[in-house]
Amino acid sequence: MGDILAKPTLNALNRWNFGLGYGVLNSEQDRSDRAARAAGNLIVENWIVKLSHSQAAVCVALMVLSGFQTGVAQQAPAQAQSTQVSPTTPALQQPIDNNTKWNTGLPHAPEPTLTQPLYLRPTDRDYTNAHPFLPNPLDVFRSMPYPAPRLSNTPRLDNLLSGGKIYLSLTDAVTLALENNFDIEIARINLDIADTDILRAKAGSSLRGVSTGLVTNTLGGTTSTITGGGGPGGTTSGTGGSGAGAQGLVLSTSGGGPTPEAMDPVLTGTLEYQSQATQESSTVLTGTNSLNQATETYDVSYAQGFLTGTQLTVGFNNNRSTTNSERSSYSPLLTSNFSAQVTQHLLQGFGTFINGRFIIQAKNDRRITDSAFKQQLLYTVGQVESIYWALVSAYEDEQAKERALLQSTQLSSDNRKQLQIGTLAPLDVVNSDSAVATDQQALIASKSNLEYQQLLMVQAIARNLDDPQLATAPVVPTDRVGLDRLPEEDQTVEDLVKEAYVNNPQVEQAVLTMQNNLLTIRAEKNGLLPTLDVFGFYGGSGLGGSQNSNLNCGTGTTFTACPPGTVSGSNYAGVLGQTFNNSNPNYGVGANLTINLRNRTAQADQVRSQMEYRQSQIRLQQLYTQLRMQVTNGQFALTNDRAAVNAAQSARDYAAQALDAEQKKYRLGASTTANVLQMERNLATAEDNLISATAAYARDRVSLEQILAITLDRYGINIEDVAKDRVQTPPHIPGLTAPKAPEAPKPLTATPPPPPQ
Repeated sequence: MGDILAKPTLNALNRWNFGLGYGVLNSEQDRSDRAARAAGNLIVENWIVKLSHSQAAVCVALMVLSGFQTGVAQQAPAQAQSTQVSPTTPALQQPIDNNTKWNTGLPHAPEPTLTQPLYLRPTDRDYTNAHPFLPNPLDVFRSMPYPAPRLSNTPRLDNLLSGGKIYLSLTDAVTLALENNFDIEIARINLDIADTDILRAKAGSSLRGVSTGLVTNTLGGTTSTITGGGGPGGTTSGTGGSGAGAQGLVLSTSGGGPTPEAMDPVLTGTLEYQSQATQESSTVLTGTNSLNQATETYDVSYAQGFLTGTQLTVGFNNNRSTTNSERSSYSPLLTSNFSAQVTQHLLQGFGTFINGRFIIQAKNDRRITDSAFKQQLLYTVGQVESIYWALVSAYEDEQAKERALLQSTQLSSDNRKQLQIGTLAPLDVVNSDSAVATDQQALIASKSNLEYQQLLMVQAIARNLDDPQLATAPVVPTDRVGLDRLPEEDQTVEDLVKEAYVNNPQVEQAVLTMQNNLLTIRAEKNGLLPTLDVFGFYGGSGLGGSQNSNLNCGTGTTFTACPPGTVSGSNYAGVLGQTFNNSNPNYGVGANLTINLRNRTAQADQVRSQMEYRQSQIRLQQLYTQLRMQVTNGQFALTNDRAAVNAAQSARDYAAQALDAEQKKYRLGASTTANVLQMERNLATAEDNLISATAAYARDRVSLEQILAITLDRYGINIEDVAKDRVQTPPHIPGLTAPKAPEAPKPLTATPPPPPQ
């Protein structure tokens, strides 16, 4: 029997593993899943028939059948969280997908969805392209302006101010945050900063990098009035992006390898005049004791690299010099020469990949920045919602404290009247007065917390608080969270985990970072090779000028000026003709070979790049594990929070009924002041618990949506419009209700209604 049971369940010991090959579990696996369950039921039925003669064997078979049914029930969506599967229920056998790259027999994660559209534009200027060279070449020397940031609030905020108060819905809060929040504006500029790296890469330059971590400078999101909530692992929070060095990763070799060719053409010109007088120790060489020379230089060169690893250099040099030397045939002397050389890398630095890899990496970095901007929106929207629910909690807590003070004040007033007529002891009045003082202190603390939460709300949705009316106006929240079940509460954990894998921008950033690691590995591998360059050049030269008037044709020490025509003269046009008519050619070919005999630096960088890549692989696997835990904990949190809200509502209803009954007994003389005060304290505590539990549910609902990265789609937020700083359509946030006053105590009946589910 043990062998029979072991074979169908052997593969159930496998776990999830996620590599670089990403694919979605398809319908064939679903069919395989159903077939596996059917086969399992058939096997158990056969066991029951064959072992029916043994009562003990029948019991074992029924236990196995129960295990299969329990596993099937575990996969089905839960319609009511009150009937959860026991944590000790054995795991169901899962179908195996053998199409993986790392470990055969283990399923792999679905491919993440890239942030679309590519290259979100906050401005109308495309910073991936420079000023065009034509029709005005001088435009390349003109600076690129960048618009100054808007430091004023959008008109939407002023429109919400009415009667000295800001009546704020959650939709308004999120919309204003998309328009005015500083964290989003800083992340928005990062999009253009990433574009400048693409422009640098097109020129063959190295990348400067861009921050892709979360900007968390907005205050708020927590409050003393929300003390519960969260799953067994506590509440979740947003994590940073995949910026340099984030999450413990080493990215020091990024951009390593052979330096790409500079693909921007470089034109160099030299214009120089030099006059020099030199005292000569002998007249043998120059025929004079003092040599005077004047030289004019007119040089120009052109250099450009290409993606193939080719370097082109063209030079054109011209000189005009005059001298008083008696040995020089020409004065002025005109010389001209040109040379064109092409150099090609054959080993290190060869190919379009090596010289164009920075362009690919810069585009990947831009995708990472787009994804980081999406993650910033998810984080900031979630933070603003948390601030809003903290404000709601503080607002309702202040109202509850006012009701508690009103009740204790009324009781104290009634006690004083009874004391005056002699039907109540003074100690009861002191007791009620003490309760009033306690409630007053609690109200003051609640008001302070409410004012601070209002300030936090305003600083999260405003960009300028110089307007004193706006800065001091009370913020009245007009929305309350609804308790309708979310679709995520009834989905299986596996479905939610797959949704997080597909949508969460952290996965997208990790995958793109690994693609950059692969670029670096290939580049560092090329850097191990020796340097072998072949080159070829061709040039020409010309010489001419006018006969030197100081030219000496005499013998001995007698100076005799040479007659005109002794030296054939030539003007600059003739010299230029000699330079380019192949009369004085200069050409050749050759090769340069450089071999690093130890090559230790290149070896260290090459293996280091692989180590960094392995770190990225481990980080991606860890990220999958973290997302699974966060999703599971988030679903547990909603289940726990809903139960806490139901329990708190029941406790509040009971406390209200108990207080009403105790007050009636007190008016009839059947109770005491202490009992009434105790019931009032119980009601105040129950209301606090209900407020805190409701706010915790709202906060954890936001947190789960943030982990699943479905907030933008669910609210209808267009990421492209936000990137352009133009929120044309306000978001639509589901699951909200209007505020309502606390219900009066329900009358007690012989058959109380059933508890809430």
